[in-house]
Amino acid sequence: MKAVIQRVSKASVTIDNIEKRETGKGIVVLLAVSLDDTEEHSMWMAEKILNLRIFSNHNNEFDRSVTDVKGDVLVISQFTLYGNCMKGRRPDFVQSASAEIAKPLYNKFVEYLRQSSVIKVVTGEFQSHMLIEIHNDGPVTFIIEK
Repeated sequence: MKAVIQRVSKASVTIDNIEKRETGKGIVVLLAVSLDDTEEHSMWMAEKILNLRIFSNHNNEFDRSVTDVKGDVLVISQFTLYGNCMKGRRPDFVQSASAEIAKPLYNKFVEYLRQSSVIKVVTGEFQSHMLIEIHNDGPVTFIIEK
């Protein structure tokens, strides 16, 4: 499982040019599921992201998590994070899990986030066309892989 996490002042996702979902201060999580991922990976990733200290304290040091600041989370499925671009000109997605494998693990990840109850969790739609608006705060961006 791989995630790109961006600290944001606000973010939104528009699904199929119809429905718009928005968040305020918090994080955007672009999440990819690989062939080898399990439910334990989903739980580990959710726990890691909820407690990752990427928000500044009064001394401008990374000392607070999204949970600490009661921030929002926007989660977007992003299978292209496992695109291998080393050979040729077209990405190879052989490490990305199929939708049948990825969707339940993505949903488990979101469920674990929602169990934290101190934050608002908004999602895109799995396998839909989405336009994501991200106001990266900092900019602060991290990549986590399990």
